[in-house]
Amino acid sequence: MSADFVAIGEPMLEFNQLPVGADGSRHYLEGFGGDTSNAAIAAARQGVRTAYLTAIGQDWPGDRFMALWQAEGVDVSAIRRDAGRQTAVYFVTHDANGHAFLPYRRDSAACFYGPDDVPAALIAGAKMLYASGISQGISPVADAGVRHAIAIARAAGVRVAYDTNYRAKLWGPAEAAAAMHAAIAHCDIVLPSLDDAITLTGLVDPDAIIDFYLRLGPSLVVLKRGAEGALLATAARRTIIPPFPCTPVDATGAGDAFCGSFLARLILGDTPEDAALYAGCAAALKCEGYGAVAPIPRAAQVLEKLAL
Repeated sequence: MSADFVAIGEPMLEFNQLPVGADGSRHYLEGFGGDTSNAAIAAARQGVRTAYLTAIGQDWPGDRFMALWQAEGVDVSAIRRDAGRQTAVYFVTHDANGHAFLPYRRDSAACFYGPDDVPAALIAGAKMLYASGISQGISPVADAGVRHAIAIARAAGVRVAYDTNYRAKLWGPAEAAAAMHAAIAHCDIVLPSLDDAITLTGLVDPDAIIDFYLRLGPSLVVLKRGAEGALLATAARRTIIPPFPCTPVDATGAGDAFCGSFLARLILGDTPEDAALYAGCAAALKCEGYGAVAPIPRAAQVLEKLAL
């Protein structure tokens, strides 16, 4: 098979906390997570041919992911099933401060998806390769796999996009910054969140952060600012992308929905400004439902909302 959008990283089966019951009971909704997997599904739901690169266990969470990707039309030809390791899982809890993650990913199958697993032909035939800081941070083997995938894409003239997605439980800021910035130097598009960028660069001013990432090498920077929208920047211009109004119940995976939708719209021919406005709407719609994947809207839903 072939794909226009290829993502690499780690999927995680999700258990998302529902509102506490009247008797104080706690229940969790089973769903799907993993930042680059979420983005791949978001891209697929916008009508782009998509493939995912990872390893998952020969276990029931792995089976659930295979069924999900196949139902979404995501190419699974380069996914390796590992009988000796498990698929990662995580829990999402909610309180007045927002949502929090409790991951169980140590030595997951995806941690051992390395350079020898990366499909050169699939990447070389794509229009976009997408990776994140989590894709690199889960293990040295995975880091090497991501760097190899980026090298293949660059050699083939395939655009590379990257979301920082810093996770303190994976690595410290200095180590993460060194690895991420080395990768971003070979990327065309970088989509950091403001919180990540402050941690990784030591800068606070959004314009200074954008300058930093443009100097690294990408030609397009999208600085995600959550409820404040985003800043879109090239060397020539900067554009404020306003937030799309919504009634949020769960922001889990909103950034992933933004990234996948934004990159899909670029592949489909949108200008960066139009793609960012579209992606902001897609991310807002995702926030109106529980879970990282189930509420990700399809193209018809986003276009209908934008037309209102």
